[in-house]
Amino acid sequence: MQEQYRTLAGEGVHEIEINKSRFIAALAPVADEAEAQDFIARIRKEHPGARHHCWAYVLGADGGVQKASDDGEPGGTAGVPMLQMLVRREVCYVVAVVTRYFGGVKLGAGGLIRAYGGVVGEALDALGTVTRQRFRLVTVRVDHQRAGRVENDLRTTGRAVREVTYGADVRIEVGLPEADLDAFRGWLADATAGTAVVEVGGEAYGDL
Repeated sequence: MQEQYRTLAGEGVHEIEINKSRFIAALAPVADEAEAQDFIARIRKEHPGARHHCWAYVLGADGGVQKASDDGEPGGTAGVPMLQMLVRREVCYVVAVVTRYFGGVKLGAGGLIRAYGGVVGEALDALGTVTRQRFRLVTVRVDHQRAGRVENDLRTTGRAVREVTYGADVRIEVGLPEADLDAFRGWLADATAGTAVVEVGGEAYGDL
């Protein structure tokens, strides 16, 4: 797995106008192709009168899935420059849809490439990105008497507490960089007089 990847901070829209044509870029973070296609379909419904809904998406922490569509624009003038902008900016798990309302003036292939790629770049600047770091999921099992202090200590030391579950004991799920596991075990043993149990689970990504 990649140690980290960058993605969109949140869903949003950015619009530009070139020679009376409106280019409306809608971007969103997505987890998989189904979410990407759902977003594309949603944008189409929001703009039923538009001539083109060109799109591109990049999925996978390594950017391994890349797809694009010109949706009726001349081949290579819309979806490809949109995709190239996402790749150039090194963002993953993101979908971009650019809706075009034609203004009556033809832009030519070069003009379309600059418009479609440019509006996606401007949208990324406007919406912002976040970096997600690969973590090892660790569950700490501790008695109720110590749980509150342990959870507080975890948060104040900047560790990513993901979930707290109360039962016969208290289970606190934490995301840790792989390299911190040994030091974390030692810290927890000192903090709980050796009474806490550490269960190491799978991997996930979280905000850096």
